Amino acid sequence: MTTISAARTTSRVDRQAAELALSVVPFGREVARANRQFMVRAVQFMARGGIDQFIDLGTGLPTKPNVHEVAREILPDARVLYVDNGPMVCAHARALLATNDGVAAIRGDIRASQAILDDPVTRALIDFTRPVAVLFVAVLHFLTDEDRPWEQVAAFRWRMTSGSMLAVSHITADDTPLDVQATIHAVYAEASAPAVFRTRREIETFFGGLDIVEPGLVEVGAWRSLGSSPPAPLRFLGGVARLAPDRGQS
Repeated sequence: MTTISAARTTSRVDRQAAELALSVVPFGREVARANRQFMVRAVQFMARGGIDQFIDLGTGLPTKPNVHEVAREILPDARVLYVDNGPMVCAHARALLATNDGVAAIRGDIRASQAILDDPVTRALIDFTRPVAVLFVAVLHFLTDEDRPWEQVAAFRWRMTSGSMLAVSHITADDTPLDVQATIHAVYAEASAPAVFRTRREIETFFGGLDIVEPGLVEVGAWRSLGSSPPAPLRFLGGVARLAPDRGQS
């Protein structure tokens, strides 16, 4: 999947769309960096909580830092599965990760979550009887309602056991100026997927059945960050949630 961050795009058209979006939206590149740093802090939080298995959906390798690099600074044996629907991204990822035991990349589309879960590489690498961290960072806003994004996320939630975590970041319509939304819609009209703005309430429903950890669903730049910055015109919300012990799936 493509993202607002040019570093995570897959095709030439998508990369061009991302670059254009970053250039025409005020503070676009700052928003992309804030979203990436949200991912870093989320992975650090999860790893410090003892989770040593990660699934990064829509990874868009190569990017820096990567999930396995962040996680393994805390847990050296952490396992990481990267998933992307771009063939060039996956080919690059496999070459990049060839010497990293416990890290793998597969081609998969988050419009078909069950296929990702059933992939032999997923089944070999990820043990769903133990806590796992699933990251949908800056990808769900490229699924339309017809793609059933809530069902795609729920497929992973139902496989999680107690203590597992879910991280989501998503562009929001709340307080994002209409002209900014119109610009993003126009830029992505020719890309492989549209950009879908959702409300805070709609984004919160991705965490259904999980307990959202503090500070909740907030601006990505403010999530467990020591710094502070004024909200950008393009608003990105991010949050992390945990599956409570009495709701684990066996």
